[in-house]
Amino acid sequence: MTSIFETKLERTLDTLVERAAPGQSIEAWTFDDAKSRRAAEQTLKDKGVTARIRSAYKPLLFAFLEEIDRGGVTAIEVRYPVHADAPANRFRLEAYPLAALVGDADIAFIAREDDELVYDVTLTRNGQTETLKVQAPNRVHTDAVGETNLSPTGWISRDGATGERLETDYERLFSLAIDAIANHDWGNEEPYFEELNIAVSHPAEDMPLAVGDEVVSLREALHEDFYFSLLEFFQKKSGRPLGDRGLKPGQIVPEIVRSNGEISVRVETRPLSTGFRDGPEQEIDTASEPPAVAQMSRLLSDIGGEEFDARSRSGRVLSAHYVRGSDTAVMISGGQHPNETTGIVGAIRAARALKQRAGAHFTISPIENPDGYALHQRLRVDNPRHMHHAARYTALGDDLEYRTAENSGQHLNEKAIRFTAQELSGAQLHINLHGYPSHEWTRPLSGYVPRGFGMWTLPKGFFLIMRHHAGWTQQAEAILDHVTRHLGAIPGILDYNNRQIALYETHAGETGFRIINGFPCLSSVDDRHTVPLTLITEYPDETIYGDDFVTGHTAQMETVISAYDVWQTLNACTA
Repeated sequence: MTSIFETKLERTLDTLVERAAPGQSIEAWTFDDAKSRRAAEQTLKDKGVTARIRSAYKPLLFAFLEEIDRGGVTAIEVRYPVHADAPANRFRLEAYPLAALVGDADIAFIAREDDELVYDVTLTRNGQTETLKVQAPNRVHTDAVGETNLSPTGWISRDGATGERLETDYERLFSLAIDAIANHDWGNEEPYFEELNIAVSHPAEDMPLAVGDEVVSLREALHEDFYFSLLEFFQKKSGRPLGDRGLKPGQIVPEIVRSNGEISVRVETRPLSTGFRDGPEQEIDTASEPPAVAQMSRLLSDIGGEEFDARSRSGRVLSAHYVRGSDTAVMISGGQHPNETTGIVGAIRAARALKQRAGAHFTISPIENPDGYALHQRLRVDNPRHMHHAARYTALGDDLEYRTAENSGQHLNEKAIRFTAQELSGAQLHINLHGYPSHEWTRPLSGYVPRGFGMWTLPKGFFLIMRHHAGWTQQAEAILDHVTRHLGAIPGILDYNNRQIALYETHAGETGFRIINGFPCLSSVDDRHTVPLTLITEYPDETIYGDDFVTGHTAQMETVISAYDVWQTLNACTA
């Protein structure tokens, strides 16, 4: 291990209490959970200080949760800030999921016509209107890659004065760690490390909301901001453009755990891990959480056929099977992004069902990224309900889809499994099962909206992406039509989609998707894949468990079976 940086920070709330003088009046915004802020207010009151400490994170949402009386309110109008250094819908997104928490009241979001960082709220109650202002403290700053951001920040006002920025422990912890990593000598060759570990202890408590799988989590947001900020730093260092998924820095692992009050960060490099955590045996058709790798291996062996494999950077084995038959072949895969968990179970369930058919012809690789899956298992121990995007990419730090025979050099590794699957089967259709966050995804210290992933920041139902080579549009459209009709017959799934899409559109605007039989779809000519047709599923599954998890992997399985069936029909028609 190589130690890069380590420090402990004094908690902002403790500093506020210590420095306040009896008789003062204080209004502050910090990155702390509600319980901690209320406790600090009481301590200040006991000291003779009048204080109101609000949340710097999602201030409008917390104003409604903590201060605004919604009793009898029938209509709400929110005039939200718009700023030149932020996406136009940034502050509508930041209010999410308010529209689902106001009961039967009608809510409208209207853009302000100035650049004041204030929400103007009008409430209609018993035929009367009342207005109030909700401050949204932000700062314009330049980040480690030279991008200009408008980001939430701490703020303090004493005795009614205008106030000033308050650099909170949350912000300082992040900036100190990022600066230390940016100033370290990483050399000039990718990968720069095996594992770069950012261990943070922070006392913020997660706050579940009464909307789907939504939760307010400062610790989860810190994980996301660390992970993607560091990807961006290494992209710039390597001379790549921001967002380049071919970057291979190594495995970046922010481990953000809850403390009893301590705020600390330790940055170090570590060797890669090589094993998997064990887990309970589950009936796979009703699995309520991501299964253990040992069970997945047994299920894959039971399918039979010809086994083939590849190895990851850490040496973990990626197994797949080829079942040869008289049908037209398809490739089935899951776990390219292993924190997208329903596709892993859906893939193995679909393969088990297809194997029972005479003539079945397919390849199955349910966990394409075993290093990422192992990391996801590890991170779920402390934070089972977090998205853990650090587990999204491989231990090389890249998205294996963007690894090709031409650009991978000695690091083809996991991607070899797809080339072998196509070579063995001759498949022209790849069904690639994915997911995305089941609750809001933010980067509060880097402009709030995840850079390069704006369309993924809120859930919007189960949707499909079709990428196809030129000349394959007719087959692509036929598959999307058939699969969405099949999925629409599953009880409850269209209502589920409609609820999420409606909430998405209220807070983010139009989805930009084409709706086919009730399902959002994207279809485009794209030659990045070696197979002519790639059907990608996107189920909002990051963090779901229990019945929701079963519903998710069942929808994934049904997608595979439906696409397999229509593919046989299409090929019979063209034979």
